[in-house]
Amino acid sequence: MLKLSNVQAAYGTSRVLFDVNLEVPDGKIVTLLGRNGMGKTTTVRAIMGLLPAGDGLSFDGEAIGGATPESIARRGIGLVPEGRMVFPTLTVRENLVATAHNRAGRSEPWTEQRIYRLFPRLEERAKQYAGTLSGGEQQMLAIGRALMTNPKLLILDEATEGLAPIVRGEIWRCIAALKAQGQSILLIDKNMAALKRLADHHYILEKGRTVWSGDSAMLERDAAGIERYVGI
Repeated sequence: MLKLSNVQAAYGTSRVLFDVNLEVPDGKIVTLLGRNGMGKTTTVRAIMGLLPAGDGLSFDGEAIGGATPESIARRGIGLVPEGRMVFPTLTVRENLVATAHNRAGRSEPWTEQRIYRLFPRLEERAKQYAGTLSGGEQQMLAIGRALMTNPKLLILDEATEGLAPIVRGEIWRCIAALKAQGQSILLIDKNMAALKRLADHHYILEKGRTVWSGDSAMLERDAAGIERYVGI
């Protein structure tokens, strides 16, 4: 589905991605790991067209390296960005419907009611302005908003960063439910126990390069050797 092959990218004349390789197959959860500042969010920005990237970036078999963010989103990539970035002056319901679309023509598309079943707290706050929600509620809303675009691929950047333990549990429950439904996900987070349990494959970045990849069994087995990359 999503494939990055030797992807490079720069901010102006400053190269920030040098050799990024990863693949997200259809229906799988893949993680992007690494210490802060190693290029994870920058890679997401390149995927979404927010940072110009060269050759080697494709989605559903088509090159997207030079595509605009709008066209990439329309192809079926939904993003839950770091920092959530909900629309603070819109209500929960307005956030959910603002970008809703079923471009993939799914027979059972995501709807408000499906989102509320996934996150009942959002239904309780449907008429509340998003800017007044707690951080955990805003993260639920950001996930719900992305799902309302019915994406083929969902990207979650720092899925549970800064959230209370009980809320983190709700987010992991949501991700497990999405996996059971066959949703393809590219996931960035620091909770290694949850990632090893849920994900099918992992990639590690260091200084803008992919330096390791493997499944959860390999991640567990090689933990001592990769500690310097992710700090587990």
